Amino acid sequence: MTHPMNSKAKRPFDAKTFLAKVGKGKTHADYRKNRKVFSQGDAAEHLFYIQKGKVKLTVISKRGKQVVVAVLGVGDFFGEGCMAGQSLRMATASAVSDCSIVRLEKQSAIRVLRDKQAFSEFFLRYMLSRNIRIEQDLVDQLFNSCEKRLARVLLLLAKFGRNAKPELVIPKVSEATLSEIVGIPLSQVTFLMNKFRKLGFIGDNGGLEVHSSLLNIVLHE
Repeated sequence: MTHPMNSKAKRPFDAKTFLAKVGKGKTHADYRKNRKVFSQGDAAEHLFYIQKGKVKLTVISKRGKQVVVAVLGVGDFFGEGCMAGQSLRMATASAVSDCSIVRLEKQSAIRVLRDKQAFSEFFLRYMLSRNIRIEQDLVDQLFNSCEKRLARVLLLLAKFGRNAKPELVIPKVSEATLSEIVGIPLSQVTFLMNKFRKLGFIGDNGGLEVHSSLLNIVLHE
């Protein structure tokens, strides 16, 4: 007969708790809104993990054009390029809202991945999921209308469709930032946001309130 203690279900790996306990090579910092975590061209020496808030990654071309390539939130890693031999940052990371971020030195991160199987599996699943999202973003840019693309970005910011409880109210994201993410003119973002408000898909309540009904835009053929 199996002992009751042995029949307990294995608890899921808690990255936030685990990272909070990492000692050597780990630092924690709070970043105010709009503060840079690192800049394009900086030495790539750390892996970052978001415990609170949102961070945007932007790239500036040689001609000076700036593009938002991602907006990340709680539970997301960034700066992982250093783990693959990247010596310089390819993007600038800035706080979209007040943030709490864990910073792991490259060698410490490599050591944790080698020694902690649960963390290694968690990180691998995260990166595979992130790659899928990037592919979906590319398909979205190529085939979907501006309206669908904007709706999808808002839903992703609110974490609809991910393994987390949706945030009905997310930190205020400027329409200029949304314009950069979606890749459409600011005037078009303003028009579509006003349309979404009139239809009751989004609202303003101390932040941007995203309703599940916005899924109708994405799912509609």
